[in-house]
Amino acid sequence: MTDPLTTALAYHEAWTGHDFDRAMTHIADDVVCDAPAGRIEGAEAFRAFMGPFSRILVSSTLLAAFGDERTALLMYDTDTVPVRNAPASEFLTVRDGLITHLRIIFDRTPFDAARLAAQGIPT
Repeated sequence: MTDPLTTALAYHEAWTGHDFDRAMTHIADDVVCDAPAGRIEGAEAFRAFMGPFSRILVSSTLLAAFGDERTALLMYDTDTVPVRNAPASEFLTVRDGLITHLRIIFDRTPFDAARLAAQGIPT
């Protein structure tokens, strides 16, 4: 059986490598994701949430990765089309080789400002 850190790193490598379909092979059907936007439940809802972000990703640098027998913690910097240098972290729970829960932490403020600027709204 794959340990949680190996699963988390495989998932991270896939989505940051622009292969979101491969990333989803590491996600349980009944996944729960807690993110700044709120709770997301189920693999299809998670795909709808995370898929668009993976498409605007330019690059990602993994800063740290730790794991135990049930969980993994990843911290990374991302460079996206609208926002450069957007650090994030994910706390992942893994069961039977699949990610069942993610808690994603990132600052939404620069993304909100970029969205408003793209609409011509001063920030």
